[in-house]
Amino acid sequence: MRKFLYFAPLIALLIFVLWFAVHAWNYLAAAEIPLYGYVAMAGGVFFSVLVGCGLMALVFYSNRHGYDDLSGGDRDRR
Repeated sequence: MRKFLYFAPLIALLIFVLWFAVHAWNYLAAAEIPLYGYVAMAGGVFFSVLVGCGLMALVFYSNRHGYDDLSGGDRDRR
């Protein structure tokens, strides 16, 4: 029963989000997007992917070079 209490709000939220997405898609289907709108969307997607890849590269670099390790005095603290 406890799992149901955790998942019921999430499922309700998912159903609402899907309903809203379908409703918005149908409402905006008649709108024409000019060329500069597509250029702006492509630029936003490109720079979002670029920033995401850059941040993931920094995470891997930091992990590989030991910047994520504990400081020297905290390793054997039990």
